Amino acid sequence: MIEAILDLPPHVRERLAAALESGLLSGSATATALQSVLGDTEWAARASKVLREFAAFTESSAAIAAWIRSLGKAEARSPRADLVWSGPEVSGVHARSTRRVYEEVIGVAERSLWISTYAFFDGPKAFETLARRMDAIPGIRATLLLNLQRKNGDKTSSDQLVRRFAERFWTVEWPGTSRPRIYFDPRALELDGPGAVLHAKAVVVDEEAVFVTSANLTEAALDRNIELGLLIRDRTLAASISSHFQGLIERSLLAPLPQT
Repeated sequence: MIEAILDLPPHVRERLAAALESGLLSGSATATALQSVLGDTEWAARASKVLREFAAFTESSAAIAAWIRSLGKAEARSPRADLVWSGPEVSGVHARSTRRVYEEVIGVAERSLWISTYAFFDGPKAFETLARRMDAIPGIRATLLLNLQRKNGDKTSSDQLVRRFAERFWTVEWPGTSRPRIYFDPRALELDGPGAVLHAKAVVVDEEAVFVTSANLTEAALDRNIELGLLIRDRTLAASISSHFQGLIERSLLAPLPQT
């Protein structure tokens, strides 16, 4: 029962508890009723499992809501890591999907987002969830850390490569109206540099949760490759990672991408 509750994202738990407390849902709610309130088939299925497990003890909506809220408070004090995988599923092993978690954590952001990736493909699709969230909540401070790299043998100046990338990104790759801040590691563009690249893959949400993964923002990595990650709700860890990124920016180790 506890695992079934914790398998629901925090914002879904809150919505479910509120609906139970208000009488909008009962302890014997159907999958259809759950989906109408939670708005997602998978979340409705998970919530249905919660209610089925409670059925052996109580169908009191108020009691179930109290359990859900108390476990949420306990989880906030004791950070829990969720395993996140891409690729083939393994029977009997509980894990969450990379695409689902990526879209989920971005979709609940209220204040800030840090997203770092080595590679992306098909920008309008890769950044769709982020752009939609930024357009819905204009106050979100979103920062993208992307890897820019010259092709082998390309002698084009670094400034020109950055301008080309920026022009293409804002006209072709970015699907939203609101724009994130974007930074890159300039060492990757140096003709005779150390050959360093921005290889970190992570999402930090509201300085409350962190998703660290081996997956890039490509369809293959999110859905088909065997990729492994961890989703951790820990404010100290989230603040530490976002502070590290911010420190790299303040020391000019990460450079801003032009907005035009």
